Amino acid sequence: MKLRLLRCAQLTLLTALAAQGFAAIRPPKVLLVVAHSDDEYNFAATTYRITRELGGAVDEVVITDGESGYRYSLLAEKIYGVQLTSEEVGRAHLPAIRKQETLRAGRILGIRHHYFLNQKDEAFTLDPESALHGSWDTKLISAFLDHLLTRQRYDFVFTLLPSEDTHGHHQAATLLALEAVARLQTSERPAILGAEAVEHDQTVRFSGRPGYPLAETIANAPAFIFDRRTSFGYHDALSYAIVVNWMIAEYKSQGLFQTDIGKHDQEWFWLFQVSGVRASLATAGLVEDLLPRTRSSTHR
Repeated sequence: MKLRLLRCAQLTLLTALAAQGFAAIRPPKVLLVVAHSDDEYNFAATTYRITRELGGAVDEVVITDGESGYRYSLLAEKIYGVQLTSEEVGRAHLPAIRKQETLRAGRILGIRHHYFLNQKDEAFTLDPESALHGSWDTKLISAFLDHLLTRQRYDFVFTLLPSEDTHGHHQAATLLALEAVARLQTSERPAILGAEAVEHDQTVRFSGRPGYPLAETIANAPAFIFDRRTSFGYHDALSYAIVVNWMIAEYKSQGLFQTDIGKHDQEWFWLFQVSGVRASLATAGLVEDLLPRTRSSTHR
């Protein structure tokens, strides 16, 4: 109950700020920074709403080549005609396959540009340092992010919430994005948010990570929530969950990922403190743009 009240208070504050004239003056421009193809799942509905309904622009940086995602690829072997569950075969073919899956999913979500950095996807780990000081060329990644952020001047950067219990590559991608934002002049920084797809009855708190000061958020509760169950269309029969399911279905090589269909009904976003000086106001504007549909929807 306390968490729900805090979330409501945050949304009320942000909406009030927007009502005072801080709503977005142009469609939002967003950069997604993720470790793997399919990680955009965590903000898929929000991305669709921004691109397809608000007229915004969303680009995506995918850091790894995804070659280690072969273990649950059995169903896709008949689709792609190769023995993907063989580690040697899977690692050889999955980078190209997953890139095409990403492009198809991106067409559904309305992603404008994809940037593939083709870093080594060695194995699952909970340690971000294995990528940051091991298998990834962090100088190359950082230089690319610096160039892209400076050239494109995004309003927002979406990353995954760098929780200790999530994939170390997810954590590493977010940490690199935070460092890139921090290298910009404060007045030039976008609002950078960490997202996680959750079930509506979950309780998730996050305020930062020991040893990673840039991962500190403005609050331990999310700055805003986008509900995939939001209803619209004829007789309010449709919802953004349909779009998320379409996106999941494009990643046929990732069999375990398919079990996420219908699993998480909300996307929670935490605002990092390293964000630009107007980040809270920019986020207020985004909330104001995202909220109209959610105000009239009801769920049972």
